[in-house]
Amino acid sequence: MKVKANGISINYQVDGADGAPWLVLSNSLATNLTMWDDQARELGRALRVLRYDQRGHGLTEAPAGRYPFDLLIADALALMDALAIRKAHFAGLSMGGATALGLAQKHPDRLDRVIVCDSPCQSTPTSSQQWEERIVVAQAQGMGALVEPTIARWFPPDVIKANPPHVDKVRQMIRSTPVDGFIGCAAALADHDYAAALARVTRPVLFLVGEKDAAAPPMRKLNEALPGSRFVELAGAGHISNLDQPEGFTRAVKDFLAAK
Repeated sequence: MKVKANGISINYQVDGADGAPWLVLSNSLATNLTMWDDQARELGRALRVLRYDQRGHGLTEAPAGRYPFDLLIADALALMDALAIRKAHFAGLSMGGATALGLAQKHPDRLDRVIVCDSPCQSTPTSSQQWEERIVVAQAQGMGALVEPTIARWFPPDVIKANPPHVDKVRQMIRSTPVDGFIGCAAALADHDYAAALARVTRPVLFLVGEKDAAAPPMRKLNEALPGSRFVELAGAGHISNLDQPEGFTRAVKDFLAAK
């Protein structure tokens, strides 16, 4: 389904029962809302699950230009407004994780519990340079040139060797990402910092990360810096932890949302 929000057409899907509490799921760079298929099916038993394609991804519009991260946050809020969602739990992975933490800082009244997955929520000089280099590759060669380097970063070597179906699913998502959308969102990832204002967060937060993701150490520090937050590390999982360990990921989300 599509709705006009924040000046663009946003593609979304809703699963679960009417009247159940809302959970919004926000995708990572170079993926789309189908990355959440397992979670939507399982969590939709008790929740009303909204997943959407972030700006420039999937079937959502992909305007040309560099996107500031605040624009991605405004998109999520505008989508909630368009669907008359006053308050929701919000979970996001990688780029979606930074979206979640940014929302928690800027619009805490609209969120209940927040789940930040596989994201350090800030760029560094090194990561910024890497994003700019990937933007150049996308501009010059298209998304096909980024598929295998991205897979190698996102998935542990043993997972790539075993070649489960979800790895090819991700390959297809990367390949089909609009170049303008990748460039816009990569620019956002090259210049953001929601870790610095962590003390501003008042909502309950779960930091959830794959054990073999490079984001694990910085996320452990985020957990230590935010009193009352929770931290779960998924054994053997890489950057796209909800696909590497779907059962453990979903269980961690369920436990966090059910906790007193």
